[in-house]
Amino acid sequence: MKSQKIEEMSNEALLKQKKTTELATGMLAGALLMLLVMVVLLAIKKGLDATSIGLGVIPFALMPILLLNWNSLKTLKKELNSRQNVI
Repeated sequence: MKSQKIEEMSNEALLKQKKTTELATGMLAGALLMLLVMVVLLAIKKGLDATSIGLGVIPFALMPILLLNWNSLKTLKKELNSRQNVI
């Protein structure tokens, strides 16, 4: 599917994309936070071994995706506010 520019999207499409982006960003943030907590608990229980260090890299490696989603969400909200259609 070809992505449209935000300015060319309808209000309904913007609201749908905002809802989807919020859900995906929240789920990713929750999963990364849960994994980070599990890695800390694993490191406390078994010490710093290759497993805990390897798993500890994953949340930091996926952090740019979370930041991109966050910035996309801010852009969507800004466009909706400019159209005076805040729901």
